[in-house]
Amino acid sequence: MKKLTAVLMAATLILCCFSASAFAASDSSDGRLEFSGGSFKILAISDTQDDMYPSPDMINFLTEAIKKESPDLIVFTGDLVEDSRAIDFFSDSQVGKEGVTVKNSSGEIDHDKTLANVEIAADKVLSVFEKFGVPYAIAQGNNDHKCGITNEDWLEIYSRYPGCLVFDESEDADGRIDYHLEIKGSDGSDKFNLWMMDSGRGGVSEESLEWYRAKSTELTEANGGEPVPAFAFQHIQAPDVGNLFEECSFYDEGARSANGKSYRLNRDVAKGKSFYAWTPCEPSDEFTAWKEQGDVIGAYFGHQHVEGFTGTVDGIELGFIYGCEFTKVGPYGYRVFTLSEDNVTDYENVVYQYKGSVKFNNWKFEQEEYAPYREYSNIFEKIIFGAYNTFGSIVSAIIGIFA
Repeated sequence: MKKLTAVLMAATLILCCFSASAFAASDSSDGRLEFSGGSFKILAISDTQDDMYPSPDMINFLTEAIKKESPDLIVFTGDLVEDSRAIDFFSDSQVGKEGVTVKNSSGEIDHDKTLANVEIAADKVLSVFEKFGVPYAIAQGNNDHKCGITNEDWLEIYSRYPGCLVFDESEDADGRIDYHLEIKGSDGSDKFNLWMMDSGRGGVSEESLEWYRAKSTELTEANGGEPVPAFAFQHIQAPDVGNLFEECSFYDEGARSANGKSYRLNRDVAKGKSFYAWTPCEPSDEFTAWKEQGDVIGAYFGHQHVEGFTGTVDGIELGFIYGCEFTKVGPYGYRVFTLSEDNVTDYENVVYQYKGSVKFNNWKFEQEEYAPYREYSNIFEKIIFGAYNTFGSIVSAIIGIFA
Protein backbone atom coordinates (compact mmCIF):
# COMPACT_ATOMS: atom_id res chain seq x y z
CA MET A 1 0.00 0.00 0.00
CA LYS A 2 2.83 2.35 0.87
CA LYS A 3 4.49 1.58 -2.46
CA LEU A 4 1.24 2.32 -4.29
CA THR A 5 0.86 5.58 -2.40
CA ALA A 6 4.44 6.54 -3.23
CA VAL A 7 3.91 5.74 -6.90
CA LEU A 8 0.73 7.81 -7.01
CA MET A 9 2.44 10.73 -5.29
CA ALA A 10 5.36 10.55 -7.69
CA ALA A 11 3.01 10.41 -10.68
CA THR A 12 1.07 13.37 -9.32
CA LEU A 13 4.29 15.33 -8.81
CA ILE A 14 5.45 14.59 -12.35
CA LEU A 15 2.06 15.60 -13.74
CA CYS A 16 2.09 18.82 -11.74
CA CYS A 17 5.59 19.64 -12.93
CA PHE A 18 4.59 18.94 -16.52
CA SER A 19 1.48 21.10 -16.20
CA ALA A 20 3.46 23.89 -14.58
CA SER A 21 6.10 23.80 -17.32
CA ALA A 22 3.41 23.72 -20.02
CA PHE A 23 1.76 26.76 -18.46
CA ALA A 24 5.08 28.55 -18.07
CA ALA A 25 5.71 28.15 -21.79
CA SER A 26 2.57 30.13 -22.56
CA ASP A 27 2.55 32.33 -19.47
CA SER A 28 3.11 35.95 -20.54
CA SER A 29 3.13 37.65 -17.16
CA ASP A 30 6.80 38.62 -17.59
CA GLY A 31 5.90 40.39 -20.83
CA ARG A 32 8.57 38.58 -22.85
CA LEU A 33 7.70 38.10 -26.50
CA GLU A 34 10.05 36.46 -28.97
CA PHE A 35 10.31 35.12 -32.48
CA SER A 36 9.79 31.38 -32.74
CA GLY A 37 10.90 29.44 -35.80
CA GLY A 38 11.84 32.66 -37.56
CA SER A 39 8.40 34.29 -37.49
CA PHE A 40 5.99 36.10 -35.19
CA LYS A 41 2.24 36.30 -35.80
CA ILE A 42 -0.01 39.08 -34.45
CA LEU A 43 -3.79 38.75 -34.49
CA ALA A 44 -5.33 42.25 -34.44
CA ILE A 45 -8.93 42.59 -33.24
CA SER A 46 -10.98 45.67 -32.38
CA ASP A 47 -14.27 46.93 -30.97
CA THR A 48 -16.05 44.02 -29.33
CA GLN A 49 -18.00 46.85 -27.65
CA ASP A 50 -20.48 44.65 -25.82
CA ASP A 51 -22.00 44.26 -22.36
CA MET A 52 -22.77 41.62 -19.71
CA TYR A 53 -24.84 39.66 -22.24
CA PRO A 54 -22.47 39.36 -25.20
CA SER A 55 -23.43 38.49 -28.73
CA PRO A 56 -22.92 34.78 -29.46
CA ASP A 57 -21.40 35.76 -32.80
CA MET A 58 -18.89 38.05 -31.09
CA ILE A 59 -17.74 35.24 -28.78
CA ASN A 60 -17.62 32.84 -31.73
CA PHE A 61 -15.67 35.39 -33.76
CA LEU A 62 -12.99 35.67 -31.07
CA THR A 63 -12.82 31.94 -30.42
CA GLU A 64 -12.60 30.84 -34.02
CA ALA A 65 -10.20 33.61 -35.08
CA ILE A 66 -7.72 32.52 -32.40
CA LYS A 67 -8.17 28.86 -33.34
CA LYS A 68 -7.66 29.63 -37.01
CA GLU A 69 -4.57 31.80 -36.64
CA SER A 70 -2.77 30.35 -33.57
CA PRO A 71 -1.09 33.73 -33.03
CA ASP A 72 1.93 34.52 -30.89
CA LEU A 73 0.20 37.68 -29.66
CA ILE A 74 -3.30 39.16 -29.75
CA VAL A 75 -3.54 42.94 -30.07
CA PHE A 76 -6.90 44.49 -29.20
CA THR A 77 -7.32 48.10 -30.31
CA GLY A 78 -9.97 49.30 -27.91
CA ASP A 79 -13.63 49.58 -27.01
CA LEU A 80 -13.84 46.41 -24.99
CA VAL A 81 -17.24 47.46 -23.60
CA GLU A 82 -20.29 49.42 -24.63
CA ASP A 83 -21.35 52.24 -22.34
CA SER A 84 -25.08 52.55 -22.97
CA ARG A 85 -25.83 53.17 -26.62
CA ALA A 86 -26.14 49.68 -28.10
CA ILE A 87 -29.57 48.39 -29.08
CA ASP A 88 -29.14 44.67 -29.50
CA PHE A 89 -32.47 43.53 -30.89
CA PHE A 90 -30.80 40.91 -33.05
CA SER A 91 -27.32 40.23 -31.65
CA ASP A 92 -28.40 38.65 -28.35
CA SER A 93 -31.53 37.69 -26.42
CA GLN A 94 -31.34 40.42 -23.77
CA VAL A 95 -33.24 43.27 -25.41
CA GLY A 96 -33.42 46.31 -23.14
CA LYS A 97 -30.33 45.35 -21.14
CA GLU A 98 -27.73 47.16 -23.21
CA GLY A 99 -24.53 48.75 -21.97
CA VAL A 100 -22.49 48.62 -18.79
CA THR A 101 -23.11 52.14 -17.51
CA VAL A 102 -25.55 52.55 -14.61
CA LYS A 103 -26.90 55.96 -13.63
CA ASN A 104 -28.70 56.97 -10.44
CA SER A 105 -31.93 58.94 -10.17
CA SER A 106 -29.97 62.18 -10.58
CA GLY A 107 -28.51 61.04 -13.87
CA GLU A 108 -25.02 60.59 -12.43
CA ILE A 109 -23.00 57.45 -13.06
CA ASP A 110 -23.09 54.93 -10.23
CA HIS A 111 -19.43 53.97 -10.17
CA ASP A 112 -19.70 50.78 -8.12
CA LYS A 113 -22.58 49.27 -10.09
CA THR A 114 -20.98 50.29 -13.38
CA LEU A 115 -17.66 48.77 -12.32
CA ALA A 116 -19.40 45.51 -11.45
CA ASN A 117 -20.95 45.44 -14.93
CA VAL A 118 -17.63 46.26 -16.61
CA GLU A 119 -15.94 43.42 -14.76
CA ILE A 120 -18.50 40.96 -16.10
CA ALA A 121 -18.48 42.34 -19.65
CA ALA A 122 -14.68 42.49 -19.83
CA ASP A 123 -14.39 38.96 -18.52
CA LYS A 124 -16.60 37.66 -21.34
CA VAL A 125 -13.87 38.74 -23.79
CA LEU A 126 -10.70 38.34 -21.75
CA SER A 127 -11.62 34.84 -20.62
CA VAL A 128 -11.68 33.77 -24.29
CA PHE A 129 -8.12 35.07 -24.71
CA GLU A 130 -7.05 33.36 -21.50
CA LYS A 131 -8.51 30.03 -22.58
CA PHE A 132 -5.98 29.78 -25.39
CA GLY A 133 -2.98 30.85 -23.33
CA VAL A 134 -2.03 33.50 -25.88
CA PRO A 135 -0.58 36.75 -24.49
CA TYR A 136 -2.51 39.87 -25.39
CA ALA A 137 -2.09 43.64 -25.42
CA ILE A 138 -4.89 46.19 -25.23
CA ALA A 139 -5.15 49.85 -26.24
CA GLN A 140 -7.85 51.86 -24.49
CA GLY A 141 -10.86 52.96 -26.56
CA ASN A 142 -13.15 55.96 -26.21
CA ASN A 143 -16.01 53.81 -24.89
CA ASP A 144 -13.66 52.30 -22.31
CA HIS A 145 -12.95 55.86 -21.17
CA LYS A 146 -16.50 57.13 -21.07
CA CYS A 147 -18.27 54.09 -19.62
CA GLY A 148 -17.89 55.44 -16.08
CA ILE A 149 -14.78 53.87 -14.57
CA THR A 150 -11.21 55.16 -14.42
CA ASN A 151 -8.05 53.92 -16.07
CA GLU A 152 -6.91 52.91 -12.60
CA ASP A 153 -9.97 50.66 -12.44
CA TRP A 154 -9.09 49.23 -15.83
CA LEU A 155 -5.51 48.51 -14.79
CA GLU A 156 -6.77 46.68 -11.72
CA ILE A 157 -9.09 44.58 -13.90
CA TYR A 158 -6.31 43.77 -16.37
CA SER A 159 -3.99 42.73 -13.53
CA ARG A 160 -6.26 39.77 -12.73
CA TYR A 161 -5.54 38.06 -16.05
CA PRO A 162 -2.17 36.27 -16.40
CA GLY A 163 -2.04 36.64 -20.18
CA CYS A 164 -2.73 40.38 -20.20
CA LEU A 165 0.38 42.48 -20.91
CA VAL A 166 -1.17 45.90 -20.20
CA PHE A 167 0.72 48.30 -17.94
CA ASP A 168 1.02 52.07 -17.71
CA GLU A 169 4.39 53.43 -18.72
CA SER A 170 3.81 57.06 -19.70
CA GLU A 171 2.97 58.64 -16.29
CA ASP A 172 1.08 61.53 -17.89
CA ALA A 173 -1.30 63.79 -16.02
CA ASP A 174 -4.36 62.31 -17.76
CA GLY A 175 -3.51 58.80 -16.64
CA ARG A 176 -3.37 57.53 -20.22
CA ILE A 177 -2.34 53.88 -20.49
CA ASP A 178 0.60 54.07 -22.91
CA TYR A 179 3.24 51.35 -23.04
CA HIS A 180 5.55 49.46 -25.35
CA LEU A 181 6.28 45.77 -25.86
CA GLU A 182 9.53 44.44 -27.25
CA ILE A 183 9.71 41.32 -29.42
CA LYS A 184 13.06 39.64 -29.01
CA GLY A 185 14.97 37.91 -31.77
CA SER A 186 16.26 34.39 -31.43
CA ASP A 187 19.60 35.89 -30.36
CA GLY A 188 17.94 37.89 -27.58
CA SER A 189 18.23 41.24 -29.37
CA ASP A 190 15.41 43.78 -29.63
CA LYS A 191 14.08 42.78 -33.03
CA PHE A 192 10.73 44.57 -33.11
CA ASN A 193 8.68 46.91 -30.96
CA LEU A 194 4.99 47.62 -30.41
CA TRP A 195 3.67 50.99 -29.29
CA MET A 196 0.32 50.67 -27.50
CA MET A 197 -1.10 54.18 -27.35
CA ASP A 198 -4.11 55.44 -25.41
CA SER A 199 -6.04 57.79 -27.71
CA GLY A 200 -8.52 58.79 -24.99
CA ARG A 201 -11.81 60.16 -26.23
CA GLY A 202 -10.41 62.23 -29.08
CA GLY A 203 -6.86 61.28 -30.00
CA VAL A 204 -3.35 60.82 -28.68
CA SER A 205 -2.27 63.62 -26.31
CA GLU A 206 0.86 65.73 -26.54
CA GLU A 207 2.08 64.26 -23.24
CA SER A 208 1.75 60.76 -24.69
CA LEU A 209 3.74 61.85 -27.74
CA GLU A 210 6.45 63.31 -25.49
CA TRP A 211 6.67 59.95 -23.72
CA TYR A 212 6.83 58.14 -27.07
CA ARG A 213 9.67 60.34 -28.34
CA ALA A 214 11.69 59.89 -25.15
CA LYS A 215 11.17 56.13 -24.99
CA SER A 216 11.82 55.68 -28.70
CA THR A 217 15.09 57.60 -28.39
CA GLU A 218 16.05 55.44 -25.43
CA LEU A 219 15.42 52.23 -27.41
CA THR A 220 17.34 53.58 -30.39
CA GLU A 221 20.36 54.43 -28.26
CA ALA A 222 20.26 50.98 -26.64
CA ASN A 223 20.21 49.48 -30.17
CA GLY A 224 23.46 51.13 -31.18
CA GLY A 225 21.80 54.20 -32.65
CA GLU A 226 19.57 52.24 -35.00
CA PRO A 227 15.77 52.66 -34.54
CA VAL A 228 13.98 49.43 -33.64
CA PRO A 229 11.27 48.81 -36.28
CA ALA A 230 7.81 49.11 -34.76
CA PHE A 231 4.06 49.05 -35.19
CA ALA A 232 1.86 51.59 -33.42
CA PHE A 233 -1.59 50.45 -32.30
CA GLN A 234 -4.29 52.76 -30.97
CA HIS A 235 -8.05 53.12 -31.03
CA ILE A 236 -8.77 56.50 -32.63
CA GLN A 237 -7.04 57.06 -35.95
CA ALA A 238 -4.44 59.65 -36.83
CA PRO A 239 -5.97 62.07 -39.40
CA ASP A 240 -3.18 61.17 -41.80
CA VAL A 241 -5.31 58.28 -43.09
CA GLY A 242 -6.90 61.00 -45.23
CA ASN A 243 -3.70 61.13 -47.27
CA LEU A 244 -4.61 57.73 -48.68
CA PHE A 245 -7.52 59.42 -50.51
CA GLU A 246 -7.73 61.35 -53.73
CA GLU A 247 -10.18 63.91 -55.00
CA CYS A 248 -12.40 62.44 -57.68
CA SER A 249 -15.59 62.88 -59.65
CA PHE A 250 -18.86 62.48 -57.79
CA TYR A 251 -19.73 59.77 -60.32
CA ASP A 252 -16.61 57.65 -59.77
CA GLU A 253 -17.02 54.33 -57.96
CA GLY A 254 -16.21 54.64 -54.27
CA ALA A 255 -16.75 58.39 -54.16
CA ARG A 256 -17.91 59.98 -50.89
CA SER A 257 -18.73 63.63 -50.30
CA ALA A 258 -16.99 65.86 -47.76
CA ASN A 259 -16.60 69.63 -47.55
CA GLY A 260 -18.30 70.10 -50.91
CA LYS A 261 -15.91 67.76 -52.73
CA SER A 262 -15.74 64.06 -53.55
CA TYR A 263 -12.97 61.71 -52.45
CA ARG A 264 -12.18 58.03 -52.74
CA LEU A 265 -9.42 55.66 -51.68
CA ASN A 266 -6.39 56.09 -53.92
CA ARG A 267 -5.80 52.59 -55.24
CA ASP A 268 -2.29 53.55 -56.35
CA VAL A 269 -1.14 53.72 -52.72
CA ALA A 270 -3.86 51.84 -50.82
CA LYS A 271 -6.08 48.80 -50.88
CA GLY A 272 -9.20 47.63 -49.12
CA LYS A 273 -12.66 49.00 -48.56
CA SER A 274 -13.61 52.45 -47.34
CA PHE A 275 -16.98 53.62 -46.12
CA TYR A 276 -16.44 57.24 -45.09
CA ALA A 277 -14.95 60.21 -46.89
CA TRP A 278 -11.46 60.89 -45.54
CA THR A 279 -9.74 64.07 -46.68
CA PRO A 280 -6.04 64.73 -47.25
CA CYS A 281 -4.27 66.80 -44.60
CA GLU A 282 -0.93 68.13 -43.45
CA PRO A 283 1.12 65.66 -41.37
CA SER A 284 -0.23 65.43 -37.84
CA ASP A 285 1.99 65.88 -34.78
CA GLU A 286 1.84 62.12 -34.24
CA PHE A 287 2.83 61.27 -37.81
CA THR A 288 5.61 63.84 -37.63
CA ALA A 289 6.89 62.20 -34.43
CA TRP A 290 6.90 58.78 -36.13
CA LYS A 291 8.94 60.16 -39.01
CA GLU A 292 11.38 62.00 -36.74
CA GLN A 293 11.99 58.90 -34.61
CA GLY A 294 12.26 56.68 -37.69
CA ASP A 295 10.96 53.52 -36.03
CA VAL A 296 7.25 53.18 -36.86
CA ILE A 297 6.72 51.30 -40.12
CA GLY A 298 2.98 50.73 -39.64
CA ALA A 299 0.16 52.22 -37.57
CA TYR A 300 -3.26 50.60 -37.18
CA PHE A 301 -6.51 51.80 -35.71
CA GLY A 302 -9.96 50.62 -34.63
CA HIS A 303 -12.91 52.87 -33.73
CA GLN A 304 -14.57 53.13 -37.13
CA HIS A 305 -15.85 49.51 -37.21
CA VAL A 306 -16.64 49.38 -40.94
CA GLU A 307 -13.31 50.66 -42.26
CA GLY A 308 -10.81 48.06 -43.45
CA PHE A 309 -8.33 49.74 -45.76
CA THR A 310 -4.55 50.14 -45.57
CA GLY A 311 -2.06 52.13 -47.55
CA THR A 312 1.34 53.75 -47.37
CA VAL A 313 1.95 57.43 -46.63
CA ASP A 314 5.56 58.61 -46.82
CA GLY A 315 6.90 55.17 -46.00
CA ILE A 316 4.50 54.33 -43.14
CA GLU A 317 1.60 51.94 -43.65
CA LEU A 318 -1.64 53.22 -42.12
CA GLY A 319 -4.75 51.12 -41.76
CA PHE A 320 -7.93 50.20 -39.97
CA ILE A 321 -9.03 47.04 -38.22
CA TYR A 322 -12.68 46.09 -38.68
CA GLY A 323 -14.82 45.92 -35.56
CA CYS A 324 -16.71 42.90 -34.22
CA GLU A 325 -19.60 44.60 -32.41
CA PHE A 326 -22.54 42.69 -33.80
CA THR A 327 -25.12 45.22 -32.66
CA LYS A 328 -23.82 47.39 -35.50
CA VAL A 329 -23.63 46.75 -39.21
CA GLY A 330 -20.61 44.95 -40.68
CA PRO A 331 -18.23 44.17 -42.19
CA TYR A 332 -16.76 42.37 -39.19
CA GLY A 333 -13.19 41.18 -39.39
CA TYR A 334 -9.62 41.00 -38.15
CA ARG A 335 -6.09 41.54 -39.41
CA VAL A 336 -3.23 39.13 -39.05
CA PHE A 337 0.36 40.32 -39.33
CA THR A 338 3.18 37.83 -39.85
CA LEU A 339 6.68 39.15 -39.20
CA SER A 340 9.80 37.43 -40.50
CA GLU A 341 12.83 37.62 -38.22
CA ASP A 342 15.14 37.80 -41.24
CA ASN A 343 13.40 40.93 -42.56
CA VAL A 344 10.85 42.43 -40.18
CA THR A 345 9.98 45.31 -42.49
CA ASP A 346 8.72 42.91 -45.16
CA TYR A 347 5.68 41.56 -43.31
CA GLU A 348 2.40 39.96 -44.35
CA ASN A 349 -0.80 41.85 -43.59
CA VAL A 350 -4.04 39.99 -44.37
CA VAL A 351 -7.68 40.77 -43.61
CA TYR A 352 -10.39 38.20 -42.92
CA GLN A 353 -14.10 38.96 -42.78
CA TYR A 354 -16.65 37.10 -40.68
CA LYS A 355 -19.73 36.16 -42.69
CA GLY A 356 -23.00 34.56 -41.60
CA SER A 357 -24.14 33.84 -38.06
CA VAL A 358 -24.04 31.15 -35.40
CA LYS A 359 -27.81 31.55 -35.20
CA PHE A 360 -28.17 30.02 -38.66
CA ASN A 361 -25.06 27.84 -38.37
CA ASN A 362 -23.61 29.38 -41.54
CA TRP A 363 -20.75 31.49 -40.18
CA LYS A 364 -17.35 31.46 -41.88
CA PHE A 365 -14.18 33.50 -42.31
CA GLU A 366 -13.21 34.69 -45.77
CA GLN A 367 -10.00 36.42 -46.78
CA GLU A 368 -10.84 39.84 -48.13
CA GLU A 369 -10.07 40.33 -51.80
CA TYR A 370 -9.56 43.58 -53.61
CA ALA A 371 -10.78 44.53 -57.06
CA PRO A 372 -9.96 47.63 -59.13
CA TYR A 373 -12.51 50.37 -59.45
CA ARG A 374 -15.01 49.95 -62.24
CA GLU A 375 -15.28 52.70 -64.81
CA TYR A 376 -18.63 53.61 -66.32
CA SER A 377 -18.97 53.11 -70.04
CA ASN A 378 -22.27 54.87 -70.64
CA ILE A 379 -24.59 57.49 -69.16
CA PHE A 380 -26.74 54.90 -67.38
CA GLU A 381 -23.80 53.51 -65.39
CA LYS A 382 -22.78 57.08 -64.57
CA ILE A 383 -26.24 57.75 -63.14
CA ILE A 384 -26.18 54.49 -61.16
CA PHE A 385 -22.76 55.30 -59.63
CA GLY A 386 -23.93 58.80 -58.80
CA ALA A 387 -27.09 57.57 -57.09
CA TYR A 388 -25.17 54.91 -55.15
CA ASN A 389 -22.56 57.44 -54.04
CA THR A 390 -25.28 59.85 -52.91
CA PHE A 391 -26.89 57.14 -50.81
CA GLY A 392 -23.52 56.04 -49.43
CA SER A 393 -22.54 59.59 -48.50
CA ILE A 394 -25.81 60.15 -46.65
CA VAL A 395 -25.63 56.84 -44.78
CA SER A 396 -21.97 57.31 -43.84
CA ALA A 397 -22.71 60.82 -42.53
CA ILE A 398 -25.56 59.50 -40.35
CA ILE A 399 -23.56 56.55 -39.02
CA GLY A 400 -20.59 58.83 -38.39
CA ILE A 401 -22.68 60.86 -35.95
CA PHE A 402 -23.30 57.80 -33.78
CA ALA A 403 -19.91 56.09 -34.22
